[in-house]
Amino acid sequence: MNLTKVLSFVFLLVAIGLGYLLWKGVDDVVEEEKRIALIEGAIIDKLQMLRDAQLAYQASNGKYADNWNDLKNFIAEGKIWIVERTETTKLLEYGKEETTVTFDTLGSVNVIDSLFNERKFPEFNLEALAVVPGSGGKLFEFFADKVERNSYEINVFEIRDPDPINPERRLNNNEKALKVGSRTDASTEGNWK
Repeated sequence: MNLTKVLSFVFLLVAIGLGYLLWKGVDDVVEEEKRIALIEGAIIDKLQMLRDAQLAYQASNGKYADNWNDLKNFIAEGKIWIVERTETTKLLEYGKEETTVTFDTLGSVNVIDSLFNERKFPEFNLEALAVVPGSGGKLFEFFADKVERNSYEINVFEIRDPDPINPERRLNNNEKALKVGSRTDASTEGNWK
């Protein structure tokens, strides 16, 4: 073998090695992004379930739950009242109308059966609802309080991921962490939209 063939063979091996390293680097980044998207999807699903539970809690108690134990007890033992609303409109003289609204309580249904039934969530586990997916057992942060807006006190709540898996969400002290609600506004929206 002459020197040209040996060098060609060595360069071929180096090129194959560098090509593999390049492919592996790109593949690792793509797989990590898929893993992050999968975990964030599970976190969003749980935040939506917790939001539904908070809204039901607020409708029943006049305020939001500020900790997991209160919300958990409400989900397990609380009731949602079924109310029928009827309106009757009576035509008065000169074309005016008078509307009478009546409410009739028809009964109640358990929160867990209404919001988290087996049809919607076949693998629902109340004990794991507050655990952040992919966090190794960390719980969501709960906050609820009243804030004043335009001389009215309004109830607010926020539930957020305490330790985001996505490096972009960890910037500025977890400023962009996945959350639902707001500490300052009467919003029940999530920040993933």
